[in-house]
Amino acid sequence: MDRASLAVWGATRLGMVVLAWISAWVFITGPTKPGPWLARWDRWDEGIFLGIAQHGYFAAGTDPRHVAFFPGFPVAVWLAHLFVGNWVTAGLAVSLVAGAVATVALGRLAADEMERTRRRGVVAIPADPADPADPADPASPGRFARTRATQAAANATFFFALAPAAVFLAAGYSESLFAAFAFSAWLAARRDRWALAVVLAAGASAVRVNGLFLAAAIALEFVLAGRGRGRRRWRQAPLLAVPLLPVAAYMTYLHHRTGDWAAWQHAQAAGWFRTFRNPKYAWDETWRAAFGASQAGHTAWVFQLELLAVVVGVALTAVLLLKRRWPEALYVALSLFALGTTTWFMSVPRAMLLWWPLWTMLGTWAVRRPVVRTLYVCCVAPVMAGVALLFLSGQWAG
Repeated sequence: MDRASLAVWGATRLGMVVLAWISAWVFITGPTKPGPWLARWDRWDEGIFLGIAQHGYFAAGTDPRHVAFFPGFPVAVWLAHLFVGNWVTAGLAVSLVAGAVATVALGRLAADEMERTRRRGVVAIPADPADPADPADPASPGRFARTRATQAAANATFFFALAPAAVFLAAGYSESLFAAFAFSAWLAARRDRWALAVVLAAGASAVRVNGLFLAAAIALEFVLAGRGRGRRRWRQAPLLAVPLLPVAAYMTYLHHRTGDWAAWQHAQAAGWFRTFRNPKYAWDETWRAAFGASQAGHTAWVFQLELLAVVVGVALTAVLLLKRRWPEALYVALSLFALGTTTWFMSVPRAMLLWWPLWTMLGTWAVRRPVVRTLYVCCVAPVMAGVALLFLSGQWAG
């Protein structure tokens, strides 16, 4: 199933190359040739990440608002630059490799979910002598079940790689690296490898503040894991603090350099208007930006996607609660709360990339209902292409 996930990831990366080629020629004004291919990817936040990787946070002339970006991704880019000579290429390389790791972990999570679904009897496995299940274990998966698990893994990867904001998985942004850590951490937690889970979650926390939401989900999974199954030991509980350490270290560093314990929050507010508002205010402001004729056409469309992503997030949280998947519901709900209580909704489709329960549930659902995959391609892939073309042509895309 790992090969199936990687095959989907590789194929969709070729698709991103095609979109970059299209954007290079379609958006030219006048009889000129497009600029360098790598320039297509050096957009918006990528320039900030690359600047941090090259010069740090406090070099002369550096924008102080750049401390809003956690150091994990710039450090990874700096390391990649030791092997590739171009900074933009280094960012793309980190996202390419990290995305491959994320898709493998996501595929395994989807396969595990498919197996749990099979054990609950939602997907019937035929009692066929040609299906070589272990006769000593009626729950042992046979060839048919393994095929279904592989299909679920490929579907989940496919939906993830063609999500509306999937261009940010290819660009030199932090989403792919965070997903690699977060999906792998959750996979480790589901398999009771708590030490590995918290170390990987610490990696996620070094990349994005969302790592704290992941840490909360893992902590809840740990608490719930032992009810009659012995999946955890209480002496391991102190490990749950490990994912907090990178965030604490970064805040301490900023305080040392600026004298402000809240330097990160202040940079968010100064650069991206992320100040606390009630959810209704944020919804109303985003609605006005989306439909109130106050924004340019493509910007208004992106705000419409923000609204849609919030609706998807609320629906996903509700489904997870109904299924009693409390830790995953907590993770998604915290993400929504963080992004849904600011001046207006911003970057929610990018956050949606990191909601692994969405992709695993869609992946298993599409095994039972293949029409789901068809509808996704017909309705979501065009949105992904639109967002990608906006980004690659240098226009704001979320």
